[in-house]
Amino acid sequence: MHLEHWGKCLSLIKTKIGIQSFETWFKPIESISYKNKKLTLKVPNKFFYQWLEEHYIKLLNEVISNVLGKNGRIEYIIPDNTLTKNNIKSPKLNYKNTFLESSNLNNLNSNYVFKNFISGKCNSVARTAGKKISNSPGNNPFNPLMVYGGTGLGKTHIIQAIGNKIINNNNNNKSVYYVTSEKFANQFIDSLKENKLKNFSKFYANIDVLIIDDVQFFSGKTKTQEVFFHIFNQLNLNQKQIVLSADKSPIKLSGLEERLVSRFKSGLTVELEKPDYQTRLNILKFKVNKDNLSISDDVVEYIAREVDSNIREIEGVLISLMAHSTIYKMEIDLNLAKSIINKIVKNTNREVDINYIQEIVSKYFHISIEEMKDKIRKKEIVIARQVAMYFSKDYTNNSLKSIGFHFGGRDHSTVIHAVQAVNDMIDTDIIFKKSINEINKRLSSN
Repeated sequence: MHLEHWGKCLSLIKTKIGIQSFETWFKPIESISYKNKKLTLKVPNKFFYQWLEEHYIKLLNEVISNVLGKNGRIEYIIPDNTLTKNNIKSPKLNYKNTFLESSNLNNLNSNYVFKNFISGKCNSVARTAGKKISNSPGNNPFNPLMVYGGTGLGKTHIIQAIGNKIINNNNNNKSVYYVTSEKFANQFIDSLKENKLKNFSKFYANIDVLIIDDVQFFSGKTKTQEVFFHIFNQLNLNQKQIVLSADKSPIKLSGLEERLVSRFKSGLTVELEKPDYQTRLNILKFKVNKDNLSISDDVVEYIAREVDSNIREIEGVLISLMAHSTIYKMEIDLNLAKSIINKIVKNTNREVDINYIQEIVSKYFHISIEEMKDKIRKKEIVIARQVAMYFSKDYTNNSLKSIGFHFGGRDHSTVIHAVQAVNDMIDTDIIFKKSINEINKRLSSN
């Protein structure tokens, strides 16, 4: 029975992530037992478990809930005979004020704390400001705080670290809430559908520390921007702390109302830059020591020299080394490090996300991204939209629902249909297949 349940979970997971990620992080997991909606899984080591919890918790929430039901849960077995329990439960947002009293309110990742955030020239200003905010939220010159920078530079880490420190400081039981702009927009849409807009606004107006990630996704969402503008003003007026992150500086954010951008710029705006060699080396040494990994100094120094793009890529190399060592019983030496870096770094100069896919596909089909997201039913636009959804499914770890959201708020069934339609056209239309290959080259070359 347990094998059947885990098999169903694996089948769902395989449709939602890339094959390399699946082979590395889910194939090595062994199903041990299933009883009372508790699925017991054996993972190779503690490092493996921590990576799953940190990077795939949302996916596991979704899959376990789907296969085992809303009360489903996972228990991990780690080879040192320890058990780690994880109740997989992701309740819908409750707009009542009592929701503020819930220990699950904040949505914060407990691993994102300042002691795990290595300081360097690239992030020292943001880190210092974040600590000052944590000590006196709302009563400081850094309100709002806007942290911006490219992919994998630690934006989510530092803004959540602020929230975690405020909670740990027990600042008069101040309520802290972390939310992505995508989730905020979905909550707003749901509140409209359920005639609960007042409850929605009241909930946000009563938060002491609001942390919103990736505000660039508010772009083009006029009604969402409007309601957020009013919430922002009310929080600001009441000296509540607001912390934001984005992939660009406020002046470069397109599709946002000027009045909202003006609010973003009214506090402290700080950039997270690419880490220099010394910071990269310190990050690697910290992670190696923290997880008791057996990696020599020459390998650590080699990784720090060669992987100079972002922190996430450094972590990816380290994780891949550990996975190869664990699964294939290989010693982590320079040759293995060189092989891993050549495979996953040297040929991946830019991380491909949905925005980038939309950019490449829209240029190829000579349409605008706005047309792609709109409800236009012209054949050439529909095909372009389906192709972009197809590559979003292939290149990113976004869920079907998330992909649909990025294409004008469409649902997951539309994405499934798009992927199938593109596969059918590839099988039956040689010219279309050549177009797909060409777009694929443009994406992979970047």
